[in-house]
Amino acid sequence: MKKGFLLPAIVMTLAACSRTSDNPLLMPQTNEYDVPAFDKIEMCHYRPAFDKAIADYRAEIDAIVNNPDEPTFENTILALERSGSLLSKVGGVFFNLLETDGTDEMNALAEEISPLLTECSDDIILNEKLFTRVKAVYDGREAAGLTGEDLRLTEEKYRGFVMNGANLDAEKKKRLREINKELSLLSLRFGQNVVAETNACQRFVKDETELRGLPESAKQAAAEEAEAAGHKGEWLFTPKRTSFTPVLQYCENRELRRQLLMDYTTRGNHDNENDNKSVINRTMRLRTEKAHLFGFDCSADYILQDAMAHDGKTAYNMLMQVWEPALNAAKRERAELQALLNEDLPGEKLQPWDWWFYSEKLRKAKYDLDEEQLKAYFKLDNVRRGAFALAERLYGIHIEPIEGLPVYHPDVETFKITDSDGSLLGIFYTDYFPRSTKRPGAWMNNIRDQYVDANGVNHRPVIVNVGNFNKPTSDKPSLLSMDDVETLFHEFGHALHGFLSQCKYSSLAGTNVPRDFVEMPSQLMENWCYAPQVMKTYAFHYETGEVIPDSLIKKIEAAAKFNQGFVETELLSASILDMDYHLLTEVDTIDVNRFETESMERMGMIPEIIVRYRSSFFNHIFTTGYEAGYYSYTWSAVLDSDVFHAFVETGDLFNKDVAARLRKEILSRGNSEDAAVMYRNFRGRDADPKYLLEKKGL
Repeated sequence: MKKGFLLPAIVMTLAACSRTSDNPLLMPQTNEYDVPAFDKIEMCHYRPAFDKAIADYRAEIDAIVNNPDEPTFENTILALERSGSLLSKVGGVFFNLLETDGTDEMNALAEEISPLLTECSDDIILNEKLFTRVKAVYDGREAAGLTGEDLRLTEEKYRGFVMNGANLDAEKKKRLREINKELSLLSLRFGQNVVAETNACQRFVKDETELRGLPESAKQAAAEEAEAAGHKGEWLFTPKRTSFTPVLQYCENRELRRQLLMDYTTRGNHDNENDNKSVINRTMRLRTEKAHLFGFDCSADYILQDAMAHDGKTAYNMLMQVWEPALNAAKRERAELQALLNEDLPGEKLQPWDWWFYSEKLRKAKYDLDEEQLKAYFKLDNVRRGAFALAERLYGIHIEPIEGLPVYHPDVETFKITDSDGSLLGIFYTDYFPRSTKRPGAWMNNIRDQYVDANGVNHRPVIVNVGNFNKPTSDKPSLLSMDDVETLFHEFGHALHGFLSQCKYSSLAGTNVPRDFVEMPSQLMENWCYAPQVMKTYAFHYETGEVIPDSLIKKIEAAAKFNQGFVETELLSASILDMDYHLLTEVDTIDVNRFETESMERMGMIPEIIVRYRSSFFNHIFTTGYEAGYYSYTWSAVLDSDVFHAFVETGDLFNKDVAARLRKEILSRGNSEDAAVMYRNFRGRDADPKYLLEKKGL
């Protein structure tokens, strides 16, 4: 009987979901800020929405191709720019949720959708008639008198076609389609494997004496995690950074430290169904083959042709200039830590799982600075408020919470960003806590880019900041580490880059800039987060409400350059490993572990430090579009250090004139002009790397 009643209900639900007329992903939004109706979107809405959006996109392209009029900027370039808007809307929602709430159903649908999207993209970019029209406008751009963003858009559209195969012959185009489709699936599989490996690894501790030295807050969080997993009275630790980092820093149990670090660094490398080594092999073979199709020796040169660095060798050489002083600093730090280890364990050699523990001890001994003590002043809500207050002070904007907007998860909070004249700059979502369906790390996503439509209406962006910070416990709010504080400021810097955008075209707006420039605005925000004037706007003791005392601020300032050899060596080694993969000119079979080892040996990596991201869970370069681009964090660090010095030179870290020029020349401009030109317009010269080396104490 029950089955008989259920079946019609299921059929009715599926039928309702298949209708486009009431699909919330396809309907105009009825809320005040035109944000997605997350409260109405169901799993069954996505596939029909994608099918409709792809069909509309193809029809829009056909209309451009079949236009009998001579190609012009308006009927070709601008029409192309405005096509696919529905697909952007649907994809902006789906792919944000895939990363933040990637259920099995979402992952399965992604595997269906990704080849369709790749095929659609290839059909457009490899459409010879369409490219003929684009090229005609590009060739006639000077005669047509195109200037400003219209000229930039024309050049970028043409370059995009060429970089994606429009000039290839028929045989190479066919092979390119096959490569792109397979790469899209490999990227999905890599990320899914990392999430599965992270979730599958659970290490329970039954005896509290094994946790000697671990702060009570970390123990409480681990106990609550264990109870939620059905192991009341035990403590659960996982490869999530919020779980294992306190153990590495404070726990006296050396074996537990080793186990947890190995759990983290061996994800995707276990010769099981989630092993990523074969995915890496196939990915690199295809990327290298793709570069060869375009006449490049290696994938780095193909990928970076439109970046500030322009080619792999330039990026690699920049990394090596910073690598040597960073490695030398790390070796000096190693000697100090080995001396501390000798006091506890005479004759033992410092290991990677000892570095965090003894560096925390050394920080306490040298500067009397205990990061666990600092966490009490870094309540998540207050830190976020401090980042907001900084942006308000610099740029004259206003940020306030909004109640009642639909969200995709109960952890998500919503805010409205307005300019000094009260006009809307954008809608901001924050999603800060880990869950099993969320990928590790922290990032910013555009659910919608800023753009101006045909009627002159300036559509403002919808942006989300995602993190994996400590969740509140039963008696404590979410308290951040110093690294977490920097991460929050960093990701909010990306968001600001999007909110301050004032471009005509969405493909040029906000963070749609070269990868080795996009990290500059985000890393710039980190320069302020520990400035005393800024800290006193957010660092309040979560129990007493007391503002952080000057004595603690002085300790933070004194320790600012502490352990920077380790930090930079860990980062740079990952960047160089990325480049080593993408500078390969031929790929047959890669022994991933051996390749890593040889890469570390060539750069002279000391064994006491493990590369920040080992290949098998290096999401940046195998899933998120940072392939041959992880160097951009260091490249951008040179830029952000130099930009911050523009404030320092005035003696006023909040100099409104400098902030106004920065907003005008860079933050509002997106990719409307060459990044190097925009930088020189702001600074009057190219960036000087000395400010980065000085800041890091290198």
